[in-house]
Amino acid sequence: MMVLDSLSYLPDDILVKLDRAAMRESLETRVPLLDHRVIEFAWSLPHEMKIKDGTGKWILRRLLGKYVPPELFERPKMGFAIPLGSWLRGPIRDWAEELIKESLLDQQGFLDPKPIRKIWSEHVSSQKDHSYLLWDVLMFQAWLSEHNAQ
Repeated sequence: MMVLDSLSYLPDDILVKLDRAAMRESLETRVPLLDHRVIEFAWSLPHEMKIKDGTGKWILRRLLGKYVPPELFERPKMGFAIPLGSWLRGPIRDWAEELIKESLLDQQGFLDPKPIRKIWSEHVSSQKDHSYLLWDVLMFQAWLSEHNAQ
């Protein structure tokens, strides 16, 4: 798995995202745990030192525990997401509204406008967060409008 991560997941996913985010904000970033000496050391470790009692990165956690309080790293992963829900209610609302107008949906004939308009109304009035359902519809509509325009 370490080889597969090194050859595909890291360069094709994680490092690309880091690089794009950093360039967007004009940040200079470093990935210290990818120093070849650290990688060679990690690959040389026996499995028991990498995963112990179902806990991954065991040796790294032990080392970190000498310098950092455990409550800062012994916790579940916390991802981050874009504020799509609020964007749909604010800065991209007009764009979204155009793509899911009832008349347009009727004219195209692919999607039933009634449930889409219902979840849109619930979303923009903050009754429910339907941002991810709406995003799928909006991406389809954007794709459709792009391909119908050609």
